[in-house]
Amino acid sequence: MFTGIIEGVGRLAGREPRGGDVRFTFEAGTLAFDDVRLGESIAVNGVCLTVIDSDAVSFRADASNETLALTTLGALPVDAAVNLERAMRPTDRLGGHLVSGHVDGTGRVLAVVPDARAQRWRFAAPAPLLKYVAKKGSICVDGVSLTVNEVDGEGFEVALIPHTVAHTAFAQTRIGDAVNLEIDLVARYVERLLQGAPAA
Repeated sequence: MFTGIIEGVGRLAGREPRGGDVRFTFEAGTLAFDDVRLGESIAVNGVCLTVIDSDAVSFRADASNETLALTTLGALPVDAAVNLERAMRPTDRLGGHLVSGHVDGTGRVLAVVPDARAQRWRFAAPAPLLKYVAKKGSICVDGVSLTVNEVDGEGFEVALIPHTVAHTAFAQTRIGDAVNLEIDLVARYVERLLQGAPAA
């Protein structure tokens, strides 16, 4: 489980085909990394990955074909900046919102508009995901917990303060780039409850 508060910006250092899927190497960059452990979870652009090996400055993680197909990792170029967050501990403050690291789909940056010192970012999102996006609700974009300012039939808009832009990979994200989207965890369970229990 994660919070959507990015702890560091790293980069994709390499990808290695392995038996039909891929093993990634990520440089930790600004992520505090001295006590990383084998088997722990790290969210990379919002995708929960398991550390299978590490050294002083990088870690490796395997990605299944499901992950490659449903997230931006499958097409992410080597040297691309990535948002990194280690799994939360029970004693951590929940500064963002509950994030599982299970990406629901991908969207795309449509526009970036200055708004005083902040920026308004507009994202396209698939129609099946937009029904879960609510004004003033939470959404996770490339691992970053954000508040939805506006939503319509094509996408949604958020505001990024200068700190968020400076301390995430959004500083290198451009109009047209693909992004990972995870809807608010609560929405999934509300929908399931409204569907009712399956017949016995």
